[in-house]
Amino acid sequence: MSTQGDESSRNRLPLRMSDLHEAFLAPHGTRERIGLEVEAGVLDESTGLAAPYAGPHGMAALLHQVLREWGGSPQWAGDVLTGVHLPDGTKLTLEHGGQLEYSPPPADDLVTLVTAMRVTMEALATLAQQHGLAIVPGGNLPFNRVDTATWVPTVRGGVMRTYFAGLGPEGEGAPHIMKLSTSTQTTLDYLSEDDLASKLRVQVAASPVVAALLVNSPLYAGHLDGVLSHRCRDWLRMDPRRVGSPRPALRTPLTAKALTDWALGMPMIYRRGPSGYCLAGPRTFADHLRDGFDDGTAPHWEDWLSHLDQIYTTVRVRQTLETRAPDGPPYPHVPAVPALWTGLTYHAPSRAAAWELLRHYTPEESNAAQQALPTAGLATRLGGDSVRDLARHLLGLARAGLQARIHAGLEQPRALAFLDPLNEILDTNETFAEQTARRWQTTHNNDPARYITAHRIPPAT
Repeated sequence: MSTQGDESSRNRLPLRMSDLHEAFLAPHGTRERIGLEVEAGVLDESTGLAAPYAGPHGMAALLHQVLREWGGSPQWAGDVLTGVHLPDGTKLTLEHGGQLEYSPPPADDLVTLVTAMRVTMEALATLAQQHGLAIVPGGNLPFNRVDTATWVPTVRGGVMRTYFAGLGPEGEGAPHIMKLSTSTQTTLDYLSEDDLASKLRVQVAASPVVAALLVNSPLYAGHLDGVLSHRCRDWLRMDPRRVGSPRPALRTPLTAKALTDWALGMPMIYRRGPSGYCLAGPRTFADHLRDGFDDGTAPHWEDWLSHLDQIYTTVRVRQTLETRAPDGPPYPHVPAVPALWTGLTYHAPSRAAAWELLRHYTPEESNAAQQALPTAGLATRLGGDSVRDLARHLLGLARAGLQARIHAGLEQPRALAFLDPLNEILDTNETFAEQTARRWQTTHNNDPARYITAHRIPPAT
């Protein structure tokens, strides 16, 4: 592992082609840990509208309170406070529309990961309540329109908005994703190039099935319009080159070189130049590597890592595997997401069986399923097959994977219960989105305050 000084020196050196594969082949040792990101809206208790960035009860005020009461290191974008790194390594950061992202250090087992998440998120909910705010995970901000949510005023965000606006219809979903979407993401390790291929291909092949199972953003601006996942729909309209399935993942052989060549052929959105963030121009990263940037400078290692961060596929390879396909579930059921991905990914027999189940579906069939699932949910077809049936198979394999990890002493027995809400979805044939839509019209009587009461993270007692 490089020292900080070595890494700093490397960042100043021009890139060589031989360097690029290292982003996919960094040494990982033998530990398979579990990372988690939970994105949530921070919403007014009465109206359900997202808190603004500024003001006495805005997101900046909440972050400053975290710093005063919990300590940690402030994270700045210029003079804009965008996050806090807590003393235990947990990161609290703001998305472009002020959504709050919780990201703890990776854990060795699910129960440890989930316990830490509940402690921190419920303590944070207590602070938010002092501002009249509620923290609400899920798939989107349910009561805002794009024009009623505020931007976090960073330069990088403005540069990104300019880029996506320049794409016309192909980028029209970007403001919705940047301002309104939330999700629950799991990050998992790979141990070698072969292990990368084995895990990545299964995660990519399973992503349309998992996304259809977990649709959970049926409300937009407080209204139902028949869409079960506004988030998944909006991702389809956010530069098709950099979303959906990473194309090399369903091909053979899947190698670090194939991933590198694919990423080289994609345009870079922005870079951090001598004067701050700016558009990188319409050329591919391969063009920049050959000819340099428009200001005459050559790409450095940080530029390459930043470029990989600007690829928003269903699974993102960034020296780990970050699964990004599904909406976030309601707070009680957040553990289902890392449990499903861990059981499928970290047990070799379950992973192999999942690949045998899914390997014959073509990239075109996977793409068609991703196009259909925002409105079809569990009625989506993958190829000619029922996503509901495929989800039941995958859930059984994930449960077997977790059971094997329990037997090996790698998980605590209660991790199996994390999957129970997904079994309930399949048994009742009612997704989280459909549960939310039904209750919105009945139990909640179309009242945002009632919705918030039902969906907020409970403050710590």
